[in-house]
Amino acid sequence: MLTHEKRSEDEFLRERQRVLSLWPTGQEVMSDEAVFFHSSLPEMQNLHAHLEAKSDRTLVQPRGGRALLQQQLELLSYLAEEGSADILTVTVDGLTRQQRFDAAAVELEKCRTTGKENLSGFPVVNHGVDGCRQLVKATTKPIQLRHAAVDARLLAEIAIAGGFTSVEGGGISTNIPYLRDYDLEQSLNYWQYVDYLIGRYREQGVIINREPFGAMTGALVPPCITHSISIIETLLAAFQGVESVTLSYGQCGNLIQDIAAVHTLTELSEKYLRKFGLRNVKLTTAFHQWMGGFPQDEHRAYGLIGWAAATAALAGADKVLVKSPHEALGHPNKETIAAGLKTTLQVIMMASQQPLPDNRVLEAEKDLIRKETENILDAVLEIGDGDVAAGTLRAVKEGLLDVPFAPSKYNAGRALPARDLSGAVRFLDPGKIPLGKELIEFHQEKIAARGEAEGCEPSFQMVITDIHAISKGMLLGKPQ
Repeated sequence: MLTHEKRSEDEFLRERQRVLSLWPTGQEVMSDEAVFFHSSLPEMQNLHAHLEAKSDRTLVQPRGGRALLQQQLELLSYLAEEGSADILTVTVDGLTRQQRFDAAAVELEKCRTTGKENLSGFPVVNHGVDGCRQLVKATTKPIQLRHAAVDARLLAEIAIAGGFTSVEGGGISTNIPYLRDYDLEQSLNYWQYVDYLIGRYREQGVIINREPFGAMTGALVPPCITHSISIIETLLAAFQGVESVTLSYGQCGNLIQDIAAVHTLTELSEKYLRKFGLRNVKLTTAFHQWMGGFPQDEHRAYGLIGWAAATAALAGADKVLVKSPHEALGHPNKETIAAGLKTTLQVIMMASQQPLPDNRVLEAEKDLIRKETENILDAVLEIGDGDVAAGTLRAVKEGLLDVPFAPSKYNAGRALPARDLSGAVRFLDPGKIPLGKELIEFHQEKIAARGEAEGCEPSFQMVITDIHAISKGMLLGKPQ
């Protein structure tokens, strides 16, 4: 059984030989030389340093990946200059996420020959360390690797050696919400490698930031579930030596609930880090603009982006992951990505000057999220006899940790969320998530009150309408 204990150096080095031999560009990774390259970069190209030195506003970060090096260079340059991005992203293509580097090479060659986009992002492994460094040298902004790969070992090796200073993902968050049949213990083991690698860089004076993917399936996931998984992945990273973590959260849509979620995320993470004596971890927060279905109408999409921007700013998130007004229409171009950035930045600049005062409703929501998350995490630790990794494996198997709408066959899939009358995400059915009797009754009362107001019995139909509501211009689905 996997444990959360730190790997041995010998074990890591043996595995590293195999990892770097998976594709020829792995041989470009040279640890000492990579450390030297990082130390030669301006301080503000390090994402951790950039977040530490940030101004009093939320920083803006786009998504975006293109297949060819020149296209990716142009995209990053445009988003930094025209979009005023504070942080840049290199989003990886789907074939690389599946470790199909040979297939990515074929498609990359087609792109070079035809000029057409055959890949959904930048194939980092195929471009290698040198390709990544060309991107890094072409900008003054820090670059984060975003990818959703369940096995990110070689990907992380090349990206970090290439000068990227942040890696997104985790053993749960890039497995359970994405894949049907991928063993959870295996994915946790692979991410333990990535975290150990980052801890190794830290020992040599280079801080690489880690960001668990907090949006999960992006559809009505209650904060206590995303918080629990983000905190677990933070703990697992910290055990391997990671000292910079950005905790992310995906917008649910209710202003008070979203602000309460961002406020409690760092607080709860610090509590559990202290529980294990992990006191060197610096925490920041990221807010994902709506990750569910987007309105196809461009003007409505701008409205959703603006609402998300205001929420991120009022919550005091350190950065916000920005969407495009063409999100529902396919692969956004650089102009529409920049438009989303500029819309977001305008709202943030205004909202940052008028902080939301504390109020009783906000405090009650924060207290609720604290209790729910602590109940889940304490159950994970109990079932794992104090070991975070072992507890996670058992908790997922028993349904104590359950991600709504996830495709994984290892996920219980019994927890069902729905919105209450205010649009906050509650549990229609918590499944076996250990909320406790009092909290379960609270959720039942909230859902029942909505059913009574709408003149219908709470049911799965309520869930379906809520999932599609925002894409149709509403927060709550209309009763049938």
